[in-house]
Amino acid sequence: MEFSNESMGAERRPSGFPPKNWLVESILVTLFCCLPLGIVGIINAAGVEGKFAQGDVAGAQRAAQTAKTMVLISVVVGVLGGFLYLIVFGGLAFLGAAAE
Repeated sequence: MEFSNESMGAERRPSGFPPKNWLVESILVTLFCCLPLGIVGIINAAGVEGKFAQGDVAGAQRAAQTAKTMVLISVVVGVLGGFLYLIVFGGLAFLGAAAE
């Protein structure tokens, strides 16, 4: 029985392109919006291409989806936090000006 070297050492490479990794967006929301969720997004985004290169297409898609979710949640938290900040401190400034 003979074995060819091609079948023994050949790795299955997925065809096509890896899913969008959301790395740039994850870094931006980490800096400007929400640090903890952004870090989770960066970790998942960094793993997308590695998983895809290893042939784990489903794992790459899960990591990309998790990174996307973290980016979107971070943006929403950042916008709501900024809006709440303006309401609270704007209201305090208005009350302080009205008291004078």
